[in-house]
Amino acid sequence: MKFRLFAVAALMIAALCGCSTSAKKNKTLVFYYSQTGATKAVAEELQSQLGADIACIEVVEPYNGDYAATVARWRREREAGVKVAIQPLAVDLDQYDTIFLGFPIWGGTFASPMATFLDDHSLAGKTVVTFATFGSGGIDSATADVAAAQPDAKVIKGYGVRNARVAKAPAEISRFLIENGYVEGEIAPLPEYGEAVPVTDEDVAVFDAACGDYQFPLGTPVTVAKRSYDGTQDYRFDVKSQTRDGGEALSTIYVVVPQGGTPEFTQVLK
Repeated sequence: MKFRLFAVAALMIAALCGCSTSAKKNKTLVFYYSQTGATKAVAEELQSQLGADIACIEVVEPYNGDYAATVARWRREREAGVKVAIQPLAVDLDQYDTIFLGFPIWGGTFASPMATFLDDHSLAGKTVVTFATFGSGGIDSATADVAAAQPDAKVIKGYGVRNARVAKAPAEISRFLIENGYVEGEIAPLPEYGEAVPVTDEDVAVFDAACGDYQFPLGTPVTVAKRSYDGTQDYRFDVKSQTRDGGEALSTIYVVVPQGGTPEFTQVLK
């Protein structure tokens, strides 16, 4: 009888202290690597809206150069098969069931320091929600690469934003988190895109205004699907471009025109 009373009392104390195994479930961590500060800004917004913990990857020899210098170093390391050294983690990953995993996109996938982390640490049994910052796109391919690197984790594509649009991230993150059930709230669902039709001169002008000053050519729009909501006009362009060997490539480019604003492209899917 005394043993039963002691066991019941111990369980009650554990429940009150939040120390039971069930109390540790559903702990969320926002974990990221950021080189320029863009991914850090998105990570901190996610942490704030989720009420989660946050931690980051630190590189032993940081990438401190501008875009050109970073790309040059990355290419040298990739060609030489260099594995980028990172500092020991300042967080116990075992304490978390869900990890929002963030990185900049380099060469169509996650940045090299994140590659080292994924190679050296297991996320088995965890839910991993990716987020990324990029020049044009890459979260889809990077998410697939995370899933390949961590086959025993449940990997879900999350939120991505161009570096040029990070200031728009808070409102977009709020919608993303509510729509996907990560936080409570109500938000009107976005309408579906209409049927894709051949572009008009007016559509091409919108495309050029959004994409014309991008540092690399993005191609020629051939068809477009549209949707409108809250005074905003969304365009989904099917675009033809030329590969380096002279072949033809197709991509999808999303453009948004906020009410009273100017056109800006949000993502390229290849």
